[in-house]
Amino acid sequence: MSLITSSYFVFLKKLKIAMTEEQVVLVNEKDEKIGLMPKLEAHEKGVLHRAFSVFVFNDNNELMLQQRALSKYHSPGLWTNTCCSHQRDGETSLEAGKRRLMEEMGFETPLKETISFIYKAPFDNGLTEHELDHILVGTFNGLPKINIDEVAAWKWMSLNDVKLDMELHPDNYTAWFKIIFDKFYHHIDL
Repeated sequence: MSLITSSYFVFLKKLKIAMTEEQVVLVNEKDEKIGLMPKLEAHEKGVLHRAFSVFVFNDNNELMLQQRALSKYHSPGLWTNTCCSHQRDGETSLEAGKRRLMEEMGFETPLKETISFIYKAPFDNGLTEHELDHILVGTFNGLPKINIDEVAAWKWMSLNDVKLDMELHPDNYTAWFKIIFDKFYHHIDL
């Protein structure tokens, strides 16, 4: 076995251990909790679970985008909304959004909940996102202090520029971000 292959298997084992420890909240289509499941198992089985996506704008009405770290287990290196993740058991969407914004982007800002929707997106690695996604919106004008384990890069873009770039280069963006822009574009603007 080569060193690269061996390192890859060690990485996968660590990833599986970390993801099996983290639980996601399973929900029905009415967003009612029906149980908990390890994160990796939920993505392997494509089970509907609760999630959130944060959209942070500056005073110029530009959206802060993040490029996902290359080490992410799905959608590595793709551009997406400011941050996203899963609510923990007993955690509100706003609490989870605030927590994850600090963990990924290194800043706090007040958030408001707008809409939620269900989507399902399979990935090349055999995992499937099947989420009831809550959209959270806030404002911020400073510089983030990105967590390089989560985020490769960041930038500000107007919604029109994002929409145009997404039409020209759809493979540069995450599945959920494209769905949000396609169906809910007018709900994320401040």
